[in-house]
Amino acid sequence: MSNLAGTGLQSEATTIRPFRIDVAEADLMDLRNRLASTRWPDELTGAGWRYGVPVAYLKQLADYWRTSYDWRKHEAELNRLPQFMTEIDGDNVHFMHVRSQVPDALPLILTHGWPGSVVEFLDVIGPLTEPQAHGGDQADAFHVVIPSIPGYGFSGPTHQAGWTTDRVARAWAELMSRLGYERYGAQGGDWGAFVSPELGRIDPEHVVGVHVNAATIGFIPFGPVDADEQATLTEVEKTRLERLNRFMNDMNGYFQIQATRPQTIAFGLSDSPVGQLAWIVEKFKEWTDASAELPEDAVDRDRLLTNVMLYWLTGTAASSARLYYENMHSASWGQQPGTVATGVAVFAQDIAIRRYGERANNIVHWSEFDRGGHFAAMEAPDLLVKDVRDFYRSLR
Repeated sequence: MSNLAGTGLQSEATTIRPFRIDVAEADLMDLRNRLASTRWPDELTGAGWRYGVPVAYLKQLADYWRTSYDWRKHEAELNRLPQFMTEIDGDNVHFMHVRSQVPDALPLILTHGWPGSVVEFLDVIGPLTEPQAHGGDQADAFHVVIPSIPGYGFSGPTHQAGWTTDRVARAWAELMSRLGYERYGAQGGDWGAFVSPELGRIDPEHVVGVHVNAATIGFIPFGPVDADEQATLTEVEKTRLERLNRFMNDMNGYFQIQATRPQTIAFGLSDSPVGQLAWIVEKFKEWTDASAELPEDAVDRDRLLTNVMLYWLTGTAASSARLYYENMHSASWGQQPGTVATGVAVFAQDIAIRRYGERANNIVHWSEFDRGGHFAAMEAPDLLVKDVRDFYRSLR
């Protein structure tokens, strides 16, 4: 769709080559034309968000996207970060690699989720790599590696079946090996909270610690909780269990569609930018801090649209959704308990419950926050950065 190829020669599969984003102007014009010619649906008067994204809200956001949002500005921001491409296990992996000026900084691989991307981490890169320039101690510095999950963003569509979260974790172990990192940490939310613990299980000789946020499977009850067990829960745990039950009963439709018929939903998402926008923005409404009335009250509007652009420009609606299908049709659940030291950050809208997390993970650090939501690196980067620093301080 766009000229997104990296520069440099690929002489063998393990080559790491520089990558620069260079979206064709024709693709940006096509986007604006599609937005201008959107066929809008009807809706019930006064429905608000109960039936999904309101038409009036999405019209306003789409108009801003078409007339005011400046992709070139954000493309340039992304291109200021060192980016690379390599092939692992038969598919491309795009990644950012930002080394700290502190030579002995701890390498840290950060993994995004759905409907996120590497854009999630833009506000934490500086504080993590150069803490002394952001009110911190240089002893807490990290070299950060931020890959696009195969099938997402500039990694581009996958060309093989079987890309589960454990296969992604194996790819990450290979990537860190290619980069020459013998000791490193892993952090992630959403899918990143699947991949990072699995990476600790796969590569415990090199992973010094795993830190997660927006954690679900492996950190929540697996199946119904009987009355006797519910009676032992704290009020906070009961609130999280209620939030989990609401998610399963009222907010889980996207999961079921992507886990069963990802190709079908992809036709609409790949053809209509407003369809792709609605599919993603709904989650930023439902999963961000409840104190935010609108998604852009929780996350910067341009950041949100840049994240959507990484799905639209790369044509990865289908391949990103396939990760749900692959995980639900594999044995990627219920792995052996991990032994690597694990830290968990629980933000205001998260559902992780420690007693369940301890059954599958070696939890040595647990933090709870009264603000922030699912997209912590975008909503509350200050809290996330501090928690990551605190967790890894004793593991360096």
